[in-house]
Amino acid sequence: MNWKRASMAGALGYHSADPERGVRLCLHLKPASYDTAALIEVLEQMKAFYRGEKVVLVWDGLSAHWSRAMRAWAAEQDWLTLERYPAYAPELNPVELLWSSLKKRELANLAGDHLADVADATEHGIHRINHNPQLPLSFLAHTDLTIHPAHPPNLRKDQVGVGSNPCRVVRGAAAWRCCA
Repeated sequence: MNWKRASMAGALGYHSADPERGVRLCLHLKPASYDTAALIEVLEQMKAFYRGEKVVLVWDGLSAHWSRAMRAWAAEQDWLTLERYPAYAPELNPVELLWSSLKKRELANLAGDHLADVADATEHGIHRINHNPQLPLSFLAHTDLTIHPAHPPNLRKDQVGVGSNPCRVVRGAAAWRCCA
């Protein structure tokens, strides 16, 4: 990797109808920043990964997530439903806890000579998290959100679409390189 700057996006996939299937951790690393075209490519990879299963993707307000081109593309996808987190609500996003875990362990005080060092440390952290099945579930539990097929009693209006459909729910920026 000979990049000067990189961006990373992550997702946690929770299966609402069958929690025994476990959580999927998904990561994507690329040079520069994400734009709409890059995110659409990532979502195409996500579609292949989930092999036709219905996906509800809950995103923050990044402009590339909600651009005209993204909304037009998403409208043509029968497998994908987009939902939006409320503004300024990172505490509702379990991926923020994923980043926090990585920053406090693998990336803490890391002074690598290359971005490859950061990528390697991040991958090590993802393996650590993936080998502890309770950790990704704790990220969701910490948000006080739930994933259930039928209208759970603690579902607030701002959570509509989160857990109300019996399909795979994916939270975060995007999904692509996923660990089962």
